[in-house]
Amino acid sequence: MARFLSEQDVEALLTLPLALEAVEQAMAELARGEASNLPRDRLRSPETTMHLLQGLVPSHGAMGYKVYTVSQGAVRFLLHLYDSRTGRLLGILQAGHLGRLRTGAASGVATRQLARADARTLALFGSGKQAAAQAEAVCLVRPIQTVKVFARNRDRLTAFCDALARRLGIEVRPADSAREAVEGSDIVTTISNSETPVFEGAWLAEGTHVNAAGSNMLSRRELDEATLARCDLIVTDSREVARRECGDLLPMIEKGRIGWGQVAELGDVLIGRAPGRAHDRQITCFESHGLAVQDVAVGARLLALAGQRGIGSALPADLA
Repeated sequence: MARFLSEQDVEALLTLPLALEAVEQAMAELARGEASNLPRDRLRSPETTMHLLQGLVPSHGAMGYKVYTVSQGAVRFLLHLYDSRTGRLLGILQAGHLGRLRTGAASGVATRQLARADARTLALFGSGKQAAAQAEAVCLVRPIQTVKVFARNRDRLTAFCDALARRLGIEVRPADSAREAVEGSDIVTTISNSETPVFEGAWLAEGTHVNAAGSNMLSRRELDEATLARCDLIVTDSREVARRECGDLLPMIEKGRIGWGQVAELGDVLIGRAPGRAHDRQITCFESHGLAVQDVAVGARLLALAGQRGIGSALPADLA
């Protein structure tokens, strides 16, 4: 039976540990050539932008696409999944919550590979739902004791920190400045729509790991050139995608200050084809763009769970 899962259904089924496991498996399979991913395409009208991502994950018996539209501040996400053997429709999922946890999970997988094992302090740039998922994922893979949050909306920031502290059971406090957030932090995570760098690379201490999760358009930029120049290891989810849309890396590439040969893929790190962190003094960076194979892997697991638990609505039989 093909199923429709609403946002409420997805929230009832999806956990970050499940997303972490699915994303890690999908990235490793992509590196081994067992899964396939097509970069994001965008279609624009004067009022609306439509984004399309496609992926194939044979280990889950699934292929599909995520489409989302952005119009006048509203964003609408749908994930369509098909049986990769028969071509039959498996289900359609509303994918806002799924995307947030999948994005957080990607940073969690990268943090587990690239951050120091003794990382205790997280600097977080952003105070929305995406930021909460980023913090929770990092806390799942490292023994974080303190989170320092910097965001432009100070009124929302206090409420965000209070809610996140209750959820994580650790100290979460607002930072008065970007510099205060970064200095003394073992991990720095950015998840913003900023068009200019959100902190200065000179503030990073030796051994810091950076997750940059917001720069998936040429108009967006979260990291300055000093940050990237100081990185001993730069990893992305997909070089093919980064070549098209990484607003952080492309200015450095165009100036010849770094080359694509210096940028590893997360899947290659996972399977041992590319090195991870070599010692505790290295500064490492993960540039996250979001891949369809991650959505497909998470969505396929959710549809299987939904079938077991009787969650979701049946789609018309003639659609399958």
